[in-house]
Amino acid sequence: MARDGGAADGDRPVDIGVRGLAVTFGQPRSVLSGVDVTVRRGEFVALIGASGCGKTTLLNVIAGLVPAAAGTVTIAGTPPAAGRRDICYVLARDALLPWRTVMGNVEYGLELSGIGREERARRAASYVDRVGLAHARDLYPSRLSQGMRQRVSLARAFAVGRSLYLMDEPFSALDSQTKLVLHDQLLGLWESSRATVVFVTHDIGEAITLADRVLVMSRKGTGVVDEIRVDLARPRSAEALQADAHYHDLYRRTWTSLKASAQ
Repeated sequence: MARDGGAADGDRPVDIGVRGLAVTFGQPRSVLSGVDVTVRRGEFVALIGASGCGKTTLLNVIAGLVPAAAGTVTIAGTPPAAGRRDICYVLARDALLPWRTVMGNVEYGLELSGIGREERARRAASYVDRVGLAHARDLYPSRLSQGMRQRVSLARAFAVGRSLYLMDEPFSALDSQTKLVLHDQLLGLWESSRATVVFVTHDIGEAITLADRVLVMSRKGTGVVDEIRVDLARPRSAEALQADAHYHDLYRRTWTSLKASAQ
């Protein structure tokens, strides 16, 4: 499905290419084996599967943090490497610096990227406002709820303007109502960024709400066993989707596939 009148999926360049990937961590038994994944530029792809199936390990290989024992992996046509400036990795924990305010935390990534003081202040203020925290810009993390902390994490990540975002269950600690708010904010940030996103989750509803495709991974670590194309129109509203019959059809199909993958 084309997004906003852009190129169809097959016409987009490949941002992530994984072929025959195996990961062993130096052990006789593979953690991952025979993994094939293609992610095209500007796609939002969700990875879902049982705990221990290798979702986070796959993210770490893409990020250049874990070596492949076999197979090939390319990121925008080049091998993975730790510290690439075109990749932003968003963790399950917000990892905010407790001695910095909301603004200071959002500015931190820009500071590390070499952005000048005036520009990073302007950009940080814009992203703090976009996640609805303008009123809290001078507060320290200890004064923030978990949902607010995750908003700061999103603002910090998208303010630096990377082309590829790897997100490892960033909303797993949030309640259902707060998740819906954060889903809408993430969708808004992503739609304007045109970045590629690979998003790990255990939440089927979250995967369908956010993604263009949901990849169901085998419990045995043997890669993707099903692909669900999420043909819901964009832009999306996380709240409105709760009343969408097709959303629930996709949810049931994904749940059925997820149960089968765990057998």
